[in-house]
Amino acid sequence: MGFFLFFFLSLLSLASSASRVDQRTFIVRVQNEAKPSVFTTHKHWYESSLSSVLSPSTPIQLLHVYDSVFHGFSAKLSPTEALKLQTLPHFIAVIPEQVRHLQTTRSPLFLGLKTTDSAGLLKESDFGSDLVIGVIDTGIWPERQSFNDRNLGPINSKWKGQCVTTNDFGSNSCNKKLIGARYFCSGYEASNGKMNETSEFRSPRDSDGHGTHTASIAAGRYVFPASTLGYAKGVAAGMAPKARLAAYKVCWNAGCYDSDILAAFDSAVADGVDVISLSVGGAVVPYYLDAIAIGAYGAAEKGIFVSASAGNGGPGGLTVTNVAPWVATVGAGTIDRDFPADVKLGNGKVVTGAGVYNGRGLSPGRMYPLVYAGSGGGDGYSSSLCLEGSLDPDFVKGKIVLCDRGINSRAAKGEVVKKAGGIGMILANGVFDGEGLVVDCHVLPATAVGASNADEIRQYIDSASKSKSSATATILFKGTRLDVRPAPVVASFSARGPNPETPEILKPDVIAPGLNILAAWPDKVGPAGIPSDNRRTEFNILSGTSMACPHVSGLAALLKAAHPDWSPAAIKSALMTTAYTVDNRGETMVDESNGNTSTVLDFGSGHVHPTKAMNPGLVYDITPMDYVDFLCNSNYTINNIQVITRRNADCSGAKRAGHVGNLNYPSFSVVFQQYGKHTMSTHFIRQVTNVGDPNSVYKVTVRPPSGTLVTVEPKQLVFRRVGQKLNFLVRVEATAVKLAPGSTNMKSGSIVWSDGKHNVTSPIVVTMQQPL
Repeated sequence: MGFFLFFFLSLLSLASSASRVDQRTFIVRVQNEAKPSVFTTHKHWYESSLSSVLSPSTPIQLLHVYDSVFHGFSAKLSPTEALKLQTLPHFIAVIPEQVRHLQTTRSPLFLGLKTTDSAGLLKESDFGSDLVIGVIDTGIWPERQSFNDRNLGPINSKWKGQCVTTNDFGSNSCNKKLIGARYFCSGYEASNGKMNETSEFRSPRDSDGHGTHTASIAAGRYVFPASTLGYAKGVAAGMAPKARLAAYKVCWNAGCYDSDILAAFDSAVADGVDVISLSVGGAVVPYYLDAIAIGAYGAAEKGIFVSASAGNGGPGGLTVTNVAPWVATVGAGTIDRDFPADVKLGNGKVVTGAGVYNGRGLSPGRMYPLVYAGSGGGDGYSSSLCLEGSLDPDFVKGKIVLCDRGINSRAAKGEVVKKAGGIGMILANGVFDGEGLVVDCHVLPATAVGASNADEIRQYIDSASKSKSSATATILFKGTRLDVRPAPVVASFSARGPNPETPEILKPDVIAPGLNILAAWPDKVGPAGIPSDNRRTEFNILSGTSMACPHVSGLAALLKAAHPDWSPAAIKSALMTTAYTVDNRGETMVDESNGNTSTVLDFGSGHVHPTKAMNPGLVYDITPMDYVDFLCNSNYTINNIQVITRRNADCSGAKRAGHVGNLNYPSFSVVFQQYGKHTMSTHFIRQVTNVGDPNSVYKVTVRPPSGTLVTVEPKQLVFRRVGQKLNFLVRVEATAVKLAPGSTNMKSGSIVWSDGKHNVTSPIVVTMQQPL
């Protein structure tokens, strides 16, 4: 309530001095079925309502009208007009638009999905055939082999979508694989003016590469041979190779606009998709002001599974985004493949790095002059980051240049070095980046090194300078290395918990492969993703939670195909309770940023395990009414709840559900405020549904977080039939710990239900907070 009041007061202060010049896009929520009978359509009514708040000379222009996941419209308004509109009858909320950003193969094999298995998730689901994955992203390059429709059956008659054709996206762009393609740019153009059609396509065609990449991860066909510049050779395949795809383009050169994203959700639900994959994120705000949370709720209510990227703000805490409990929030891990490209220094030391390059390279056996970009005179800060125009050609020509990460893209730094005459680049992680290595297809020989190795290289350059000798180096590209240990590792960039909006809901939910992933790539975009790169490749290697998210989207399609009666919450529960937390050495997964053991705030329930998720034994199911109770217990107003759920909420029964943490979620999280109390306690009520064997008995094993007492009643659950639901109670008691004001202490454990065949595992997190 406080946030909404703050927004309302901010709007009031803006309105007092604003004119039409201060326009921005707002998303307007209107009561369901509130249209007065004098109007033939909702659009007609919305336009009439707008005319009552706009000056007579102002043209009325609706950007989008929403009907499926949201009732209302979006329009460009001044703060004064937005304020007036909110006072009209039947108008519930006026939501300011956010601009979102993209959160930018061997992974099926690493996940245990083998085409040769006579039984298994791929076989049981018929490779996801007939299910439709909607990818909300930058569009798609339909000609790629990953999207061929060989041997696919007819499109299911339930499909209501369409292939929007344009000059550059003809009627033959869609087929029995890519069965739908739309684009949404009204919100983008309302904020940025008419798009420049020489640099991006006014169509579903992808001019960036991100959408083509994510779509092929989710549902790409088998393609052999596949590689990027000779690296990662093998068979490329998506998670659900026979699933159908629908592309919804919402991301443009200046970002992804909420009004367009909501329109894509609206269309995807009306079209009949089964899964929505969204590798886009932004600031965390209350759910009733979050277009992605609102759109995802409308989809989930219709039985559509929504997965979204957790964000690339790691390794810092509280960085996770897309945190609504009805969304599967996916962080990123590594797979057991990397691309070593080490730096050999003039003093004989070899520093580990990672990179891919196959152009005209460095001469074998030759050492090259090595310089740190930040010590080349001029503005040391700009040059240290290798920003455009910051490097002195006299300083870098013919040399390998050490550049710090930050501000501009990694690939752009390589271009800056090359244009200034540099012969190679070492990309240095900062302290915040830690030791995580992300490879890029650079336009010159280049490698990435972790923060500690970057310090070692700088020290070598400094010591050489002090001794009046020249620092030298070369880069040793070693190709593709397989069976890397340890794996998986939590990727350094993967966003971390706790959940900034609802700490009682553990986020991220799971992690999936997201580092250096090979997938399809457009024809008109170089692998470095920068305009000057004229190389062309059918596949590219990218990293990000953007790549992890479509892995889970594809897996959800496989699970939905194998279990058509499962709800989105049941599918997410299956993925969470069967996830694993140990690497291929048998030890708890490590954090790539520092090499330490990772925690549930890094990986949530763990790394997805598709074959186990197909037969989880028990699931934690959630109904739309459960989500309403959750929102009531989050202290949202009836008005706030109606914005999200499109229904009049009754919160009178919500207190029977207890507290916000009593949502029937597959993980447990409690936050204790230490207001001078010595002991604190709470309880959780959960209900599990038997999807395993009839006549099964599950016994509980509790591993309590240190310093807590966790009890579960009853200690065993006796099921007589499949589909039977049984409840259990979890009590948590904790003793106060010594903490400085404003600080927190987090401990984790687990609750496991087992029948000897299935292990249904849930993390339990206890956070102690010392108030200021």
